[in-house]
Amino acid sequence: MAAKRDYYEVLGVARNASQQEIKKAYRKLALKHHPDVAENKEESEALFKEINEAYEVLSDEQKRAAYDRYGHAAFDPTSGPGGFGGTGFGFGGIEDIFDMFFGGARGRGGPVRGADREVELEIDLEDAVFGVEKELQVTRLERCDSCGGSGAQPGTEPVACPSCQGSGQVRTVQSTPFGRFESVRTCGRCGGRGRVIEKPCRQCGGSGQVRRRRPVTLRVPAGVDSGSRLRVAGEGEPGQAGGPPGDLYVYIRVRPHAVFERRGQDLVCEVSVSMVEAALGAEITVPTIEGEQRLQIPEGTQADTVFKLRGKGVPHLRTHRRGDQLVVVKVKVPTGLSERQRQLLREFAAEEPHRKEGHRKGLFDKVKDALGGQG
Repeated sequence: MAAKRDYYEVLGVARNASQQEIKKAYRKLALKHHPDVAENKEESEALFKEINEAYEVLSDEQKRAAYDRYGHAAFDPTSGPGGFGGTGFGFGGIEDIFDMFFGGARGRGGPVRGADREVELEIDLEDAVFGVEKELQVTRLERCDSCGGSGAQPGTEPVACPSCQGSGQVRTVQSTPFGRFESVRTCGRCGGRGRVIEKPCRQCGGSGQVRRRRPVTLRVPAGVDSGSRLRVAGEGEPGQAGGPPGDLYVYIRVRPHAVFERRGQDLVCEVSVSMVEAALGAEITVPTIEGEQRLQIPEGTQADTVFKLRGKGVPHLRTHRRGDQLVVVKVKVPTGLSERQRQLLREFAAEEPHRKEGHRKGLFDKVKDALGGQG
């Protein structure tokens, strides 16, 4: 038979470790190697039992003192009547670990907060800019109407658990060479509730809850963007044993817009102008998220020139200060010209300064000028 490993080695702590360090080491190992979550259950059962055994000894000051003095022999059942070794170290569900460290916050005896819910909401860009109120249809657990949440068949009631006499806890007293030790564990039959259901409700199966779809009103603030998360307090799953309900988290996704592209708090759009409008200047109509607006473009506007409409963008979530709208001008080159239009363009080209006699230089002449007229 293989020799037992040192308990301090099992938990990976020093022999002078504090109780807090021992507790922290155990919690980390127990959550990692518990059979309910480990992949290899056979190996994890043996390892978890060893971890549990080490913690039960080292977390108790009297047992730890005995172990430090006598080692594993202090718990050999043959060393005295009813020694520690005769107690056995088993393990319960993963919830038992949380019972130990969080006082039943996730256990089965006290109030348990309901789970949070997550849903996704898709909205238009206009809704993101101005804010909107939406009604969501959320499916969650609700109290069973048939049994009123008791879980028992109508006309019957839960009864006191015969294993723990309604206390929700099972106490075990052990006699050892070092005295009597009492341990308290959550009752495995009633799960710490103290009551059991002999005739479960047919509608909810004894859980006291059924899943229903119900409306939830959500106010979406102006300025949200894809990935924004909104919290609706108390609209998650209901709590148990008097615990508070969880929260509802809504993740926002903004649909792409046909005209505008969002860049942070700014909105960007493109508008096309004719070659004549760009050359002579013009007052044009541009779209904004609030409707159309007139924009004056100056004479000689070049392609891809950007004009800014201040305060026509997206509000900031916190400051509510709006960004700007950026209007990118695209110059259209005419197609399908008539002969008259072609002639006019030829005349226009002939009048351009760089095409007049004495002002036009070929590439070779420019290179010669750059070289100081050599050649």
